[in-house]
Amino acid sequence: MADIQELEKLVVQVRRDILRQVHRVNSGHPGGSLGCAEFFVALYNELMDHNPDFKMDGKGEDLFFLSNGHISPVFYSVLARAGYFPVEELNTFRHIDSRLQGHPTTHEGLPGIRVASGSLGQGISVAIGAAQAKTLNEDDHIVYALCGDGELQEGQNWEAIMYAPANKIDNLIVTVDLNGQQIDGATENVLPLGNLKAKFEAFGWDVMEIEEGNNLEAVIKGMKEAKSRLGNNKPVLVLLHTVMGNGIDFMMHTHAWHGKAPNDEQLETALEQNPETLGDY
Repeated sequence: MADIQELEKLVVQVRRDILRQVHRVNSGHPGGSLGCAEFFVALYNELMDHNPDFKMDGKGEDLFFLSNGHISPVFYSVLARAGYFPVEELNTFRHIDSRLQGHPTTHEGLPGIRVASGSLGQGISVAIGAAQAKTLNEDDHIVYALCGDGELQEGQNWEAIMYAPANKIDNLIVTVDLNGQQIDGATENVLPLGNLKAKFEAFGWDVMEIEEGNNLEAVIKGMKEAKSRLGNNKPVLVLLHTVMGNGIDFMMHTHAWHGKAPNDEQLETALEQNPETLGDY
């Protein structure tokens, strides 16, 4: 296992990256990005067998697909700090002709991005296809996907959720960012999701929960448990309980920062709460 203290430093630096990307262009989605910092750091620094010498086919390595693509700031930060592209390129976030668009795209050839995820509700389907391809290619690596809880209100998800167990896809881990918030308010008020654990289990998934989704050690332990459950003719579903805006006191527990950039004063306050650890870009 990587040094947990070093990974904690990376989490803090990723928060700074998120804030500075969104602030620079006064545009983007800091809330969900901040809530998933621990997950992404764990994924790319402890869990996945991946190669920054990027090849689109992904043969011989684990794959990750981001379905809720609006949380691109955290994805870009972690990819850059894992060596996929220069950290300084984070300065170009959401600029015209940048490879770092608000939602990840593939046409600019950004290393680490295998699918465009501007439209919600498609990531599980894509991940299932990749998982089946690995089986056909006799590649024993794992496919990961992350989606938002509000995103599960999209119908295509439920076709995919039926399909995976029916086809005994067991090299796939889907994680749901369960923060209870979406762009228009709490998921409970917009369109309640009900008991997701019971629903996924009814469809035939092996379901587990990580109650402390913003505790790095808990995330690593929980995701390793998820990996251990693969290979049993079922896909694995992880309900990751997170806090939107985590790490910034005035952003936490509210949908208000789903897609809102901090102003100069707010940025300064947020950065003071997360002192620089590994160097800003």
